[in-house]
Amino acid sequence: QVQLVESGGGLVQAGGSLRLSCAASGRIFSMNVMGWYRQAPGKQRELVASITSGGFTNYADFVKGRFTISRDNVQKTMYLQMNNLKSEDTAVYFCNCNAQTYGTAGIYTGDYWGQGTQVTVSS
Repeated sequence: QVQLVESGGGLVQAGGSLRLSCAASGRIFSMNVMGWYRQAPGKQRELVASITSGGFTNYADFVKGRFTISRDNVQKTMYLQMNNLKSEDTAVYFCNCNAQTYGTAGIYTGDYWGQGTQVTVSS
């Protein structure tokens, strides 16, 4: 089992910055790809950025050049540095982690989600 604890959300003016954190814990054998997703009211949940265990990153077009995803494999923490925020970035941001965990009969692979943190950008 993996628990994901998020922090860093809040209210910010357009053009401002926020830094989201996602700390993972549990009986983790390895963490694979991790990512940040967001969901605005009435919209589908969408991928914001992802990062592999080796540090390869992928960004959605709407955040490219503004957001930076990173991870600390020792601390088992993922970050999303959000700069030049726009009002359309307003959404609930979710942490996702694909991980292998210790099970009673072996190693299991699962997909885990954080509780979500609200990011509100005022115009």
